Amino acid sequence: MQLFGIPNCNTVKKARDWLDQHNIVYTFHDFKKNGVSQALLENWLSQMPWGKLVNRAGMTWRNLSEPEKAAVVDVASAMQLMQAKTSVIKRPILVKSGKILALGFDESNYQKIHNI
Repeated sequence: MQLFGIPNCNTVKKARDWLDQHNIVYTFHDFKKNGVSQALLENWLSQMPWGKLVNRAGMTWRNLSEPEKAAVVDVASAMQLMQAKTSVIKRPILVKSGKILALGFDESNYQKIHNI
C-alpha cells in the first residue's frame, strides 16, 4: 500500500497517524521530493476524473493566475499542471496495487477500507 502526498499537509499527517496507529504497513511517496510520473497520473486519471484530482480549494490552485486556472480544461492540461505543481494534487491518495482506495482522508472511510 502506498500513501501519496506532501509531509507538511495536515490531512496527510492525519492519514499517516491513523495508518500508524492501526499498524497498517504503507510506503509514503512525497510529491515534493519524488514528483509524480506521467504513467502514475494516467493510471489515476483512468480511475477518477481530473476535476477530483486537482485540488481547487488549496493554496496552490488559489495562487495560480486566472489564465493558468482557465487553461485547465481537460485531462491533458490537468496532467500538465499536476506534474508542474504537484501540490495542486488532492491529497492524500491511498493506493493499493495501482488502485485508488481513497482520495483525501476520512476516518470512517479508512475504517471501511481496512475492515476496522
